[in-house]
Amino acid sequence: MRTYATAQHTGTDPGQCDATAVRTSPDGTRAYVLLDGIGRRASTHLWALGAARQIARTAARRRNAEAGLRHVYNLCRNDAIHHGHGHKAAAVVAVKAPAEPLTVAWCGDSRAYLMERGIAVRLTDDHNKRRVYPPTATYLHGGRNHITSCLGSDRTDEDVRNLYRHPAIETATREITGPCRLLLASDGAYEPHEGARHCLFTECNGDDLVLTVRNLVNLAVDAAVKNSRALDPNQVYADNATALLADLAP
Repeated sequence: MRTYATAQHTGTDPGQCDATAVRTSPDGTRAYVLLDGIGRRASTHLWALGAARQIARTAARRRNAEAGLRHVYNLCRNDAIHHGHGHKAAAVVAVKAPAEPLTVAWCGDSRAYLMERGIAVRLTDDHNKRRVYPPTATYLHGGRNHITSCLGSDRTDEDVRNLYRHPAIETATREITGPCRLLLASDGAYEPHEGARHCLFTECNGDDLVLTVRNLVNLAVDAAVKNSRALDPNQVYADNATALLADLAP
């Protein structure tokens, strides 16, 4: 029985720049990866697919989310240093090895949530300027559209920490004590739900994983379109929405 599913929606963009990957090592360790590609070039999507697969392979083999993400981050960083800036993406990685805690690593503003005991627990803290400059009465959204770290950057942990008070890559560890559900989501998938005050646990609680994650991204795009139309009927917009949903066990 398949225990994970992914779904994507282009929103109102002309193409898709996000990517997901899942890899399982012979010992049963499984790595889940989601990349939110920055930009609108078709080549960004191809790059993101390749990077996601490489992160997943490395993370599953090394049984650790940070090890997989940092390996590919450093490869991309060297390329950025030697050949100039190229493709970029917000990245989030989760790894579950049998009888071990869940490890999570990220750079950028893609998120990981754990669905358990009726609530959605967020495991990540966004790398964007909203974290550095929180929303105010006159600037309601803070700096959420300006990310402070990403895959493809040439900055070190120290560089990013000096600029924004967090490292280029952050990590989290979570004990899994019973059956639960993991959600990885791009900002195009979670922001509209958050803005519409939807309960993510409820939206992710369907029995059919494939249908549930498909409905999740479709509803996100619908909510984004509705919200943007209410603000300006001439500027209707919905970002690429990508999500990965997985059932986990201890």
